[in-house]
Amino acid sequence: MSPAAELAEHYTRFRVADRLLLTGHSHQAWPDVARDGVIEAYDDAALAVEGKWARAEVRAERLRAGVRMLLDDPVAEVALGASAHELLVRFLSALPLRSRPRVVTTDGEFDSARRQLDRLADAGIELVRVPTAPLGTLAERVAALVDTRTAAVVVSSVLFETSRIVPGLAAVAEACERTGAELLVDAYHQLGVVPWSVGAAGLAEAWVVGGGYKYLQLGEGNCFLRVPPHARGAEPVVTGWFAHGGDRFAGSTYDPTSHYRAARVLNFFVEQDLTPPRLREISLHQRGLLAREFDALGLPDELVTRDRDTPAEAFGGFLALASPQAARLRDGLAERGVHADHRGQHLRLGPAPYLTDEQLTEAMGLLGEAAASVR
Repeated sequence: MSPAAELAEHYTRFRVADRLLLTGHSHQAWPDVARDGVIEAYDDAALAVEGKWARAEVRAERLRAGVRMLLDDPVAEVALGASAHELLVRFLSALPLRSRPRVVTTDGEFDSARRQLDRLADAGIELVRVPTAPLGTLAERVAALVDTRTAAVVVSSVLFETSRIVPGLAAVAEACERTGAELLVDAYHQLGVVPWSVGAAGLAEAWVVGGGYKYLQLGEGNCFLRVPPHARGAEPVVTGWFAHGGDRFAGSTYDPTSHYRAARVLNFFVEQDLTPPRLREISLHQRGLLAREFDALGLPDELVTRDRDTPAEAFGGFLALASPQAARLRDGLAERGVHADHRGQHLRLGPAPYLTDEQLTEAMGLLGEAAASVR
């Protein structure tokens, strides 16, 4: 039995061995122990009533510890939230937008950030959106636009449409430190699939936002904001009553079930030796297999193609296929039992550690059938 097949035995509720779930970039299956965490949260509430919060804090701290490990930042201040958007709003509310009414971002940010920044622009904030292409010079071009009127730069470490890793973000961090601007890095498509160290990346003074819904298998409600050392005194306008305890970026009363689930899954990853380097090794193998099987289909470029000029190490965890028929291809895959998604003209195929090579090969064969139906 292959390692992937052995791992799949721990995901019986999601039936990963029986389904072609190429959703690893969007929402991975939860291991069975996640259900144990949900039940444990209920039992603790029933047993301890109001005293459950002390028990819940143990699970919240396990999540913070997991985030610190993934960031390679053992002393990081980590605020937790139900969504990355919630934490983005708290971050934005801490900015001096009256005196520095300018935000720099890119045209490749996820919709929650894009829409929120658009609304800030509607309210009078100057929003500078930098094209991601050509990606090799993106960091340099963003850095050049940071000035003393800039309150913040909002960028991703891995682009959510194309899976490209954004190089050179240290240059943006340097520009922000030089001018007094803040840097927020969206690492949602980085953590759990591409090893990262904020210090080694030159981002020790950057804010980092992300969550566990995708590669970490933690499910909803497990997002985080890493507060950089220089911002220990920052005070968000949008804050909750939990913040009086010292966590300025904390919210208010919440459903702690998500943290129980996260604690169980993080421990499961340790037990299964699913470390960041191991997850990257699996991801590179699986994405490479998908790319080779796609090429073997011999489909016309005008229908669907992929970036063959960029080395595999420059991508994150999913294979992005460019097609004007991306939506129809996604529908064709769904009709054939393959779960995937698309963003604009990009069909996104995301493997996961519990999928076997045979499943990935079968899925790409079904893509060939779907493509034949839309020509």
